[in-house]
Amino acid sequence: MNLGVRSAPVSSATPGTPVASPPFPVLRLGRFVALPLHRRSLVVGLALLVLLCAAAAATLSLGRLGVPLTQLPAVLSGRGEATHLFALERLRGPRLAVAAGTGIALGLAGALFQSVTRNPLGSPDVIGLGAGAGAGAAFAALMLPGIVPVPMGALAGAALAVAVVASVTGTGLRDPGRLIVAGIGVAAMAQAFTHFVVSVMARDKAAVLAAYVNGSLGARSWDHAATVWLALALAVPLLVVLAGPVALNEMGDELADGLGARASGTRTAAVVLSVVLSAAAVSVAGPIAFVSLTAPQIARRLSAAPGPNLALSALVGALLLVSADLAVQHAPVAEGLPVGVLTLAIGGVYLGYLLIREWRRGRL
Repeated sequence: MNLGVRSAPVSSATPGTPVASPPFPVLRLGRFVALPLHRRSLVVGLALLVLLCAAAAATLSLGRLGVPLTQLPAVLSGRGEATHLFALERLRGPRLAVAAGTGIALGLAGALFQSVTRNPLGSPDVIGLGAGAGAGAAFAALMLPGIVPVPMGALAGAALAVAVVASVTGTGLRDPGRLIVAGIGVAAMAQAFTHFVVSVMARDKAAVLAAYVNGSLGARSWDHAATVWLALALAVPLLVVLAGPVALNEMGDELADGLGARASGTRTAAVVLSVVLSAAAVSVAGPIAFVSLTAPQIARRLSAAPGPNLALSALVGALLLVSADLAVQHAPVAEGLPVGVLTLAIGGVYLGYLLIREWRRGRL
């Protein structure tokens, strides 16, 4: 998986002429996968990893039931006081694992979507994918309990949302203006359906799912963590293979096809993988808004590297969600809120900035 992709210039040398080596290191995985590495991306990635570890340590240690930092290494290794072990195994640990995994999944989904659509507004949030996944998950959990698994319901809802948006725009996922209008409509219908299911069809369970509808990391278990991390484990090999073609796809379909990237097939595979990752995230944490929109763009600005920046987007997504969850647990202003409400408030401001910027550039 590339930390930042810098495309090598296409050589025009005749056969037998020595070709200069590329001006950047290349990570080779077998004969068919070569991932260019960007030095600034490596430094940024290391810094993000340090910040993520700090946020994770704060999540485990702050609060009345937190594990003191001095005892954290012992507790992580299975030793320590019973109360600290209980807090790690039943309370803080699963919540942290779900937050990190969900943030990674949303960051990757957003990076793939924005890259193959070549559209900074082409996020799973904006086109109603998250809302569709939430509607599918609510329907499976409340109307078909024990028949359809919640992750499968979320996947079906997300896929349906993408299909509807792509069909009603008339231009697929490329036109920003039509994408936003169609996405708002699909998201509104999905949210209305979700609230209908929760409030009318299953009133006795409405209170339990109220936080889920807004996106919450409260009362998460290791089963939830296993769901999202299993999806990530299955997605990583595909991401490694897709990283190069997705980067070439940003240069345009004709050039990508000429370089053997098969733009149409790459776009389809990336969208499908984005849908699966978003559905996995929504199935365990609910529709958490705007992480998939902001994480890839923050990663690209930090690295100053072209390409999808998949690894950095994953780290930024994890850091954003772990930090937001830390805020709703301990910050006085946000304490007690579902984490999705906080990300919605911050992401809404950022979306407004993007809309103004795209409008000024004449893209809307």
